[in-house]
Amino acid sequence: MREKNSPDSPIVKRQKKLAQALANSKLDFVALNPGPSLTYLTGLNFHLMERPVVALFGQESAPIIILPELETAKLEELPFFVQAFSYGEDPADWPAVFNKAIRSAGTDGRTVGVEPTRMRFLELRMLENAAARTRFVSGEEIFAELRMRKDADEAAAMRTAVKIAQNALEATLPIVKEGVSEREIASELILQLLRAGSEGEMPFSPIVSGGPNSANPHASPSDRKLQAGDLLVIDWGAAYHGYISDLTRTFAIGSVEAEYQQIARVVLEANSAGRAAARPGVSAGSIDAAARGVIEAAGYGAAFFHRTGHGIGMEGHEAPYIRAGNPLILEPGMAFTVEPGIYLTGRNGVRIEDNIVITADGAECLSDLPRELRTLG
Repeated sequence: MREKNSPDSPIVKRQKKLAQALANSKLDFVALNPGPSLTYLTGLNFHLMERPVVALFGQESAPIIILPELETAKLEELPFFVQAFSYGEDPADWPAVFNKAIRSAGTDGRTVGVEPTRMRFLELRMLENAAARTRFVSGEEIFAELRMRKDADEAAAMRTAVKIAQNALEATLPIVKEGVSEREIASELILQLLRAGSEGEMPFSPIVSGGPNSANPHASPSDRKLQAGDLLVIDWGAAYHGYISDLTRTFAIGSVEAEYQQIARVVLEANSAGRAAARPGVSAGSIDAAARGVIEAAGYGAAFFHRTGHGIGMEGHEAPYIRAGNPLILEPGMAFTVEPGIYLTGRNGVRIEDNIVITADGAECLSDLPRELRTLG
């Protein structure tokens, strides 16, 4: 049996950080449904389904969780005290359980923060009906602050996720050649990710896009077969112990036009500039400016139409966001991508993406797969 509320427990430390953050905020509680933040604060994993799951955290009392009876076994070995309110299969009984939990929490007339990108209508309506005088607001900032600075264990998990992803891609590349479809490559890559050690729930479905499709940053793999002269963009990632990697490399299928070779060199230079600019004490916007400036100077500014990067951790997209003008000052533990690109609509595109963690005196690039344009097929 685990010791309850041990000060050495990482989960307990995180809950104490949340309690302090709540004390310094205008929020009295936060309410979470299944997702990375709930896992971060409890170690519990639940699927989003038709049965609602909600956890409530306040400044002083033990967390409260409302969950189906069939999920209660997950609570037995938790390293912290929790008040559990469970319900059976009849939805008619669920409101009474929510009412009981809300009365126990004492949220009536208080302010509760929720994650705007995670809280579903189902759970929110159940909470609102049970707590008519409670004010529900966005708690986005408090969750970003809580999870944005990764500790050594989190960075180590991300480092392993990068290694898994890189090994999987190298194992996939032998099948990449003229006449093979994007979908076939994506399928092989998923198989290799699992073989290399990725968790089954990956951060996102791999993007494999060749030729004109590579000029669409978020293209889905299609049945289009690779042709000589294509650029091939592969954007993929792995998951390890709940933490993810997110990488992109671009390849040439046979001989490609001189301009495509040129934009690959420009994007490589922009990627290098963005990585070199990363260190504590600079703004997130300055990383974007360093990478974007290279592309603009080469005359392709209009062809780079997304931000330079986004935070990574338990989610594929989280704070900090590496976008133009973002004044957020980077601090040790913040992790993000640097992924400049040039997209020539209807023709070809290039993107090179790496994963960065800010350190005490600089930045560590977790990924080291070759970035130069490699010719395949």
